[in-house]
Amino acid sequence: MTTLNPLYQLAAEQKSADVTDWSARISWVVGLILFIAFVYWLMRQGWKWRGRLQSGLPELATTPDGFADREPLLTLHGRYHASTTAGRWLDRIVAHGLGTRSRVELTLTEQGLDVVRPGAADFFVPAAALREARLDKALAGKVLPEGGLLVITWAHGETLIDSGFRSDHAAEHQAWVDAVNHLTSTTEGTAR
Repeated sequence: MTTLNPLYQLAAEQKSADVTDWSARISWVVGLILFIAFVYWLMRQGWKWRGRLQSGLPELATTPDGFADREPLLTLHGRYHASTTAGRWLDRIVAHGLGTRSRVELTLTEQGLDVVRPGAADFFVPAAALREARLDKALAGKVLPEGGLLVITWAHGETLIDSGFRSDHAAEHQAWVDAVNHLTSTTEGTAR
């Protein structure tokens, strides 16, 4: 019985729990929310600033009349990830809505590439402006498995642009690379 006596005495001592200081907790939560809002505001300002820096980029071409009457070489349904300055995979272009990720429907004909983006600005790349297509794994902060991204390089004014697409069926990517590169080689051949 003597061994239980010290345990009983410890259990019998009354201890109160520490009192929560709600005003301090609320202050920290409000401060954290304000900090997060400030960071988002800075990110938004950076996006606007980048758009102003790229304001010299000409307006995007629109789909020409009669484009739908042409026989498509290929079509693709998937995602548009971004456009960057060619060769600089992190230099996102935000002017004219090119920085907005969206769903995409691509149609390639002898006339060029039609990019239809529900909820974002559509644009058209004439066949003469297409430069090359390749498979890549990263563009504008989006990193995918090797060959998971279809990157099409095209000229817009004086700027070369890389636009990244991902098909709903990644097996289609190689056919797109072959078709765009074939189209650019025949366009270059007729231009000479």
